[in-house]
Amino acid sequence: MKLIQATAKDIPLIQNLARRSWKNAYAEILSEEQMEYMLSEMYSEVEIENQLQNPNYHYYLIEDESSNSYEGFIGYEHNYEDQTTKLHRIYLVPESKGKGFGKGALLFLNEKVSENGNKRIILNVNKNNAARNFYESQGYKVYSEGIFDIGNGFVMDDFLMEFLIH
Repeated sequence: MKLIQATAKDIPLIQNLARRSWKNAYAEILSEEQMEYMLSEMYSEVEIENQLQNPNYHYYLIEDESSNSYEGFIGYEHNYEDQTTKLHRIYLVPESKGKGFGKGALLFLNEKVSENGNKRIILNVNKNNAARNFYESQGYKVYSEGIFDIGNGFVMDDFLMEFLIH
């Protein structure tokens, strides 16, 4: 597994990987209409370009070196809060789950957070998403929960999770 820092030329790939992973991750949780709205808002070319221009926001593509294929991506923002990095997104295409790519990406994130001097990683995960179990298996803990208005009449019912860097 190799993580490659994404650039603006990778936006179509990020959009494709997001769509493929979301269709699997959220099929049972979100309506098709909400999924399409969120994908168009969160993964528009303009949105991703803006994030890539933020010096604290980083996207990395997750590559399977044995097959030269992209399995997913991770997007995070250092200094989101004091001493805190926010993991905004980590997605794998369905056929890549259970192969260690997610765990490897989180270990990579821990290293990047330590290098940056942050002491904590936070993330939101939908209450009905099985990813919560994955995060807990990697040492993340729920510290709060909330219902978040994401626009267009849609909400997300999320757990807020954290991981403390030692």
